[in-house]
Amino acid sequence: MKCLLVASESAEVLFHWTDLEYQQNIQERYGAAQEEGEELPAFEDILSTLFAPIIISYSTMEDSYTSFTTEDNHIYVLHQFDECLYIAVNGDGEEKEDDLRRKMYVMKKMIEVMFGMVTLSGNLLRKELRPQDTEQRTRLWKYLQSLIETYTHLRDNDQSFLVEAVERLIHPTLCEMCIEFLERSLVQKLNSSVERAGEEVLHAFILVHTKLLAFYSSRNASILTTPDLLALIIMAQNLYPCNGDLDDPSPEDIESTSGSGPESFYTPEPSPSSRDSSSSEKCGRGGTPVFEFVDPDIQMAEDSLHTLEVGPPDPSTPRRVFLDVSLKDGLYPMMPHSMYCLPLWPGITLVLLTKIPTSAVAVSVYKYLEDFDKLEKRLRDSQGSSAAARSPLNMQDVRSKLDKFIKALGPNELQFAQLHSVWTEFKNRAFARGKSGFTKDLIPLCKKMKTQLCGIYRQCFLTDPPDVSHRLSLGLQERAQAMVREKLMDWKDFLDDFPGLIHFICVDRSSGQMIAPSLSITERTTSELGKGPVAHYIKNKVWGLVRTTRRYLQKGYSTVTLRDGDFYFCYFLWFENETGYKLDSVNIPELSDDSPPIGMLACDYYKRLLRYYSKNHKGETVKCYELLTVHLGVIPTEIILQHCRQLASKLWEPSRNPLL
Repeated sequence: MKCLLVASESAEVLFHWTDLEYQQNIQERYGAAQEEGEELPAFEDILSTLFAPIIISYSTMEDSYTSFTTEDNHIYVLHQFDECLYIAVNGDGEEKEDDLRRKMYVMKKMIEVMFGMVTLSGNLLRKELRPQDTEQRTRLWKYLQSLIETYTHLRDNDQSFLVEAVERLIHPTLCEMCIEFLERSLVQKLNSSVERAGEEVLHAFILVHTKLLAFYSSRNASILTTPDLLALIIMAQNLYPCNGDLDDPSPEDIESTSGSGPESFYTPEPSPSSRDSSSSEKCGRGGTPVFEFVDPDIQMAEDSLHTLEVGPPDPSTPRRVFLDVSLKDGLYPMMPHSMYCLPLWPGITLVLLTKIPTSAVAVSVYKYLEDFDKLEKRLRDSQGSSAAARSPLNMQDVRSKLDKFIKALGPNELQFAQLHSVWTEFKNRAFARGKSGFTKDLIPLCKKMKTQLCGIYRQCFLTDPPDVSHRLSLGLQERAQAMVREKLMDWKDFLDDFPGLIHFICVDRSSGQMIAPSLSITERTTSELGKGPVAHYIKNKVWGLVRTTRRYLQKGYSTVTLRDGDFYFCYFLWFENETGYKLDSVNIPELSDDSPPIGMLACDYYKRLLRYYSKNHKGETVKCYELLTVHLGVIPTEIILQHCRQLASKLWEPSRNPLL
């Protein structure tokens, strides 16, 4: 009984996703009110009618509500993002308010990654989310719906998406060899090829399900932020979901990867396990999570391995994605890239992110958007008739540069003509002879200029389908795929041993990376915790612990210890300088109940927390860490705390981490 809806202020449905149970429930309720023999309207129209009173009341009330619960225990959570209203609903009790709010923020993030700066214009975003062509709209909505389902599955089953940090496969030797290969062989060859059509590979990384095996960025590349990387992992998992149709093989089932017959490769299970049949149709592997208790000193390279048959090669068409880029003169959000997902084996994917030849246009558009946004704010705040004298903006400089920018675009495009027309009107009003035209009367023209700039951005980077001549050739993609396959086959023995560990989750919030033992699913493996209902029970406890610690963190607590039946849970958040010295604790700001969810994918809470803490440590590099542990309750408290200290000191030793 779940629903997520995006609507305009006029109650037009821009996007919706529902599970089958919610759809059937709504159709039955609506059908009962219909006259006999009358056909049901389209489901989209039913949703529009159903949600219209909520949307209208939300937009007209002075003190808008953010959530409510109906008599039949359906939870509704609402949030306005610019001109779009997001509404998330749950009626089966499986999601709380925080889960629904997080889902809305994640959906907004995925839309930004897909549409970039077009999201800054409500009118253009409506056109993108609700294309007039019905077939195109159906195709887009199905893709967005599949992204929600992929994210929801990962949030409920994968530890890295539980805590919203990137999980790495911990095998330093293999990781360093892979990174060296990506740098010296793959990326250099791709960037020197004549078949790259002007594109430049900036980032290359290898995923084992949702885990990062190796990551390489070229010297010209900006840092890929954790929120963007998590969003890309969702898209990669959505494109190549896990294959759960194969049972875990026994040792005698494992065949050599060399020789004739279908290729096979040892692939770690995701952590926690691959999807079970009740939660997703994409993966049918059943079973229960199993925990392995071993010495914390053992290297945590995790997950037992199994062989998987390889299907026919399917090099993917690149997808345009929009990611944050840090340049010398500042941060530029939502810059266009091409994303290539090349399957190596089931569960193992090579991802390439390339810079496209026309990306400089996006940089210029963002600069001008900022200029007009700043001017609009100053005009609104100005008390007198003119804000030009007090404004630090050099509009003459903006005028000169924008004239050159528009001239370089070319006069043959319709969007160019519209931008040129609005810009001419703006100049005639703003730079009138004999008087300053920088008054509040310019505000509507500032808005028009921002819309037209977003339109140029849309025309340049959101054409559908993308121009085949401006991407890596299919042959080049296939050669890259073959090169990485061949090299990983040489190194497959390194992936042979991934033992588990007593359960904990440790997160470096400065880098957005996490380490945790796996929560394996297999009927052939057992541990002190056994398998079946007990193991499922522990898994649910871990997920519940994360939700509980977030609530305490929201209220300003950085340490939580609690006993729950036979188990003892601990949570610690602390700060260190770059030498590893633990810094003094401070009072963490409390957050309101309707604040953005704590995490890194939906909204980077920890980036703001680091900025807040660093105010008192100017000139120092401050790092933030989190540690969650689960112990059996019979262990004395002093031993538990000693274990936590030992884990915290050992997990991030340089010798234990691959070079990233």
